[in-house]
Amino acid sequence: MSSGVTRARFGVAASMLVGVFVVASGCAAQDGPRGSGLTAVEGIKLGHFTLSERPTGCTVILTEDGVVAGVDVRGGAPGTREISLLDPVNTVQIVHAISLSGGSAFGLDVATGVMRYLDERGIGVRVGANSVPIVPAAILFDLGVGDGSVRPDAGCGYAAAAAATSAPPAEGSVGAGAGATVGKLRGMSRAMKGGVGSASIELESGLVVSALVAVNAVGDVIDPATGQVVAGVRTADGTGLADARRLIRGEGPEPTSGANTTIGVVATNAALTQAEATKVAQMSQDGLARAIYPSHTPGDGDTMFALATGAFGQASVSTIGALAADVVAEAIVRAVRAASGLPNLPSASELGNR
Repeated sequence: MSSGVTRARFGVAASMLVGVFVVASGCAAQDGPRGSGLTAVEGIKLGHFTLSERPTGCTVILTEDGVVAGVDVRGGAPGTREISLLDPVNTVQIVHAISLSGGSAFGLDVATGVMRYLDERGIGVRVGANSVPIVPAAILFDLGVGDGSVRPDAGCGYAAAAAATSAPPAEGSVGAGAGATVGKLRGMSRAMKGGVGSASIELESGLVVSALVAVNAVGDVIDPATGQVVAGVRTADGTGLADARRLIRGEGPEPTSGANTTIGVVATNAALTQAEATKVAQMSQDGLARAIYPSHTPGDGDTMFALATGAFGQASVSTIGALAADVVAEAIVRAVRAASGLPNLPSASELGNR
């Protein structure tokens, strides 16, 4: 075992790991053989596009060779596209990209740009003389941050796809997380900045599981390793954290329905059927529940995709799903720690919670 092996923050024994790969602004990185974060899985590319004038943006995950995919939707206010196609009983079993975007339902148009990018390259499911790219999508609501008339569109999706690489993903206030916020149990006036985070694990066997999450939750982000709130609803004076676990037991306004949502992707190099990928997506939501309180509310549209490239071969679905929950929780914490604040929306680092 290499002396450079590190211990996962979420408690996985270091003796089981070849590497725990995490990258964020201002944090040291341990590079793995295939990059780190979501792109630690070979064959996965990722590109962000950020509209800094609002801010908002989109994040595109490319799987140009086509990979098996599943999805799980837990929140009560989702915004999605091509989700029904991922039902294991349906015909098409692979996807060529996943689109994650801000802009609420307007952001679903990002997938059109991704399809155009892939179509120009002849990538898609062959239907007669044509290729049809399969690009499921999910969005989060960030229209309350800045000028809500500025929204990611098809051009943004095309640009994000064109920028996609296998390099470690940028984290924080970029792409789909550019306008993301957390801690809205007492309204936007006491919220904080959310963002995008990514993490991955490689076992000694060579099995890789990775995640990228855009965190825009109504709830607080809690570090599962310490039980401490990292970012969330602030105290009335705005200088500290009120802790949603206490607030939820008192009186207060209901969060605005549909104004939230955490969305993301988990990936593995294992071979999975679409039904198995769907189960991994379901299990990955456990990581969301560990790191966000409350989660899966009527005001969130929490949606997780799962991708399986198959290069590693067969592996335990239970193991993959458990590791997926681990990296999702880690990615969520990383997202808010890497975020940059906006006026009246401080980041975790600005409140001294890195």
